[in-house]
Amino acid sequence: MTKMSFKILSFFAIFFSCQKTVPKQFKESDNTAVFTTKYVVYENKEITTVYHFKEDGTWQFSSNDKVENFEDVVMIVAIKQIVKRDKTILEIADLPLGFVAHRNSKKEKWTIQKIKN
Repeated sequence: MTKMSFKILSFFAIFFSCQKTVPKQFKESDNTAVFTTKYVVYENKEITTVYHFKEDGTWQFSSNDKVENFEDVVMIVAIKQIVKRDKTILEIADLPLGFVAHRNSKKEKWTIQKIKN
C-alpha cells in the first residue's frame, strides 16, 4: 500500500468514526397527545409496550403492569413527556400504523409485530 493510499484510508476511517447517528424523531409534533398509564407517569415504570393504532394514528405507551380496566389508569400526556422520560422510545419512532412494539425491559431490544384484530 502506498503512503497516499494509507493517508486516504486513514482520512475516511477518522471521518466516518466521527459521524454521529441522528436519533429517530416522531413525525408528530412534540405536543401531540398520547395515551399512557398512571404507572408510567406516577410510578416511573418502564415503558414496555407501544401501540401505534391504524384507525386514528394514536400512540399508547404502557408498562408491564396487569390492568383489568384501562380506563381506570389511562392518562393523556404530550409525546415529548414520554420521550423525556425514556429516550429509547425514539428507537421505534417510525413504528408503522397498525403495529405494536414490545420488550420486557428497557435494556432489551424491541420486538415489532402487527396488531391482531
